[in-house]
Amino acid sequence: MKNALKYLISLAVAGGLLWYVFNDIDLPAMLTAIGQANYRWVAVYGVLIMVAHWSRGVRWGLLMEPVVNQKISQTNLTMAVLTGYFANLLIPRMGEVTRCGTLNRTNDVPVNISFGTVVAERIFDVVMLLLLIGLNFVLEFSRLSAFLTDFLNSKFNFGKLQDNSWLLIVAGIGLVSGIAGAWWLFNRYKDRLMQNPLLNKVISFGLGLLEGLLSVRKLRNPGLFIFHTLLIWTMYYGTTYVLFFAMPQTAQLGPLAALTILVMGSIGMAAPTQGGLGAFNILVGSALVLYGLTQQDGQTLATLMLLSQWIFVILFGGISFLVVLARSRNTPAKEVEVAR
Repeated sequence: MKNALKYLISLAVAGGLLWYVFNDIDLPAMLTAIGQANYRWVAVYGVLIMVAHWSRGVRWGLLMEPVVNQKISQTNLTMAVLTGYFANLLIPRMGEVTRCGTLNRTNDVPVNISFGTVVAERIFDVVMLLLLIGLNFVLEFSRLSAFLTDFLNSKFNFGKLQDNSWLLIVAGIGLVSGIAGAWWLFNRYKDRLMQNPLLNKVISFGLGLLEGLLSVRKLRNPGLFIFHTLLIWTMYYGTTYVLFFAMPQTAQLGPLAALTILVMGSIGMAAPTQGGLGAFNILVGSALVLYGLTQQDGQTLATLMLLSQWIFVILFGGISFLVVLARSRNTPAKEVEVAR
């Protein structure tokens, strides 16, 4: 009942967000534009996204090498990753657990061990996303600062400002000062704070994340791990950029627009909805308006991006799921019992 309630709430949130997005959109015109897209570029997208999934599987295997006493094939690792993405389309946040369960079936790797490596892997992805957000603000400061200021003016009636850049500068100084002050207070009253059960859990969780981030030092080949991390995000950037050429309305968008869409889309995909549904459309569609597109064209490209991702995840993730299921059925009863 609890899981069903979570699923229904997630579905309701996605439905509400989609209603908000498409309330003023001409849906027949959008579907016509998607149908007339150049699908050769969608095929290129498919190649790039599969390279990213393969690279993610290889990187995951590198994290497990120090803790698992066996050689896991890249095929099994990639299938586990694809099965996880497939499950995530059905039930949000179930992808990580599903791919760990898949690897347990194919290689008898304990779920608790593989899940720990998944958490560590996600930490590096968060760091990469934060770096890209910082780079995006540096390269597109004027455009993004104007967008944020206009948003704040419309929502909170801050009024028209001649020069809005000082607002972000003050906010940045305040944020850095707040972090520095919090760190000083933590070190000064650490023993007393650790006695509080709730703060103890929060602090322990934060220290665990830091330990996971530093776990790269224990890798047998940290350089290869960093290479695949960069390769994954380069492929993500490439998938965003190539889909610009799928429609004539967006073919003029440049590399900086692709960086902004990558950042906004990655944030949207983190929403607790099926495959980022709704949140992805809002963030990506709104960001595209910054680059001169109409709301109609922005939501058309955002929908094409989401549909392209779903098609390849359903196709290859579904195949991976069936292959793993067939292997499980062909496994002797004794081995299946051990894997469970």
